[in-house]
Amino acid sequence: MSGAGKASVLRVLEDLGFETVDNPPLAILETLVREASGPIAAGIDTRTRGFAPAQALGVIDKLRRLPDIATALVYVTAEEDALLRRYTETRRRHPLAPGGPLGTRVQDGIAREAALLGPLRDAADLLVDTSDLPLPELRRIIEARFRIEGAPGLNINIQSFGFPKGLPREADLVFDLRFLANPHYDPVLRPLTGRDPAVAEYVAADPDFAGFWTRLAGFVEPLLPRYVSEGKKYLSIAVGCTGGRHRSVFVAEKLSAHLRQQGWRVETAHRELAQAHDMRDSSPAASGKAKPSPEPEPAFSRPLMHPLPCPSQ
Repeated sequence: MSGAGKASVLRVLEDLGFETVDNPPLAILETLVREASGPIAAGIDTRTRGFAPAQALGVIDKLRRLPDIATALVYVTAEEDALLRRYTETRRRHPLAPGGPLGTRVQDGIAREAALLGPLRDAADLLVDTSDLPLPELRRIIEARFRIEGAPGLNINIQSFGFPKGLPREADLVFDLRFLANPHYDPVLRPLTGRDPAVAEYVAADPDFAGFWTRLAGFVEPLLPRYVSEGKKYLSIAVGCTGGRHRSVFVAEKLSAHLRQQGWRVETAHRELAQAHDMRDSSPAASGKAKPSPEPEPAFSRPLMHPLPCPSQ
């Protein structure tokens, strides 16, 4: 039914890995399905070129007879009052109430369409009534029926960064690690990164680290299945420190490994390490034309100490 949520269903199927086509001419529907290289979903309604219920059912019946293709007909509908409300909100014309002899009353268009699509409704493998259905629940219904084995779920990106260069713009969650002991002030650890065991041991030895890590994992873990149930496909977690080389790198790696062990798909990136690597590759020193200059200390890396003014006697 027009306004019931066909486009929303197609978007869910697209997220599941289906090739989606909205309103293809009915005459080419069978060819589209036969020549598809993978799962395909086509949305048809009364606006589809050449649409006729008997012809649509004929194409579906042919596809159902093919032994190598699993065909399912999903009928998306809603109660009249829900459809009326949606048309009022969008101020769009109903395709079967375009004016002229058919008039412009949305109620009449809904009634005509319901009668026209009745045979397709009767033949449907799955009927979805979206009258009072929140979008996350619609997504859950479609995913439960049509999820492809191995289809992408929630993609998690965990990124380390340095605060002086700004927050990652794409971050959904940001954690500030500047309260932890800073390996930068140890001359032996300064040239290393959070990927090195010595730096990891140094940061983990901070008296407050164990409690922080327990709370961090306890905060993130229950969020992930809720994000999935809401239909979220990408989650970006940013962990920052002063230089983006030690504390944030260590925690990003540790959190990534922890979530991978729980079965989540996680990618890890280190913004400042990657930028430093790119700068070295593009510098004259990389081609032997100049001696590389020492890497500058991160901003705010040295404690600032100012004498307090003495009170006047």
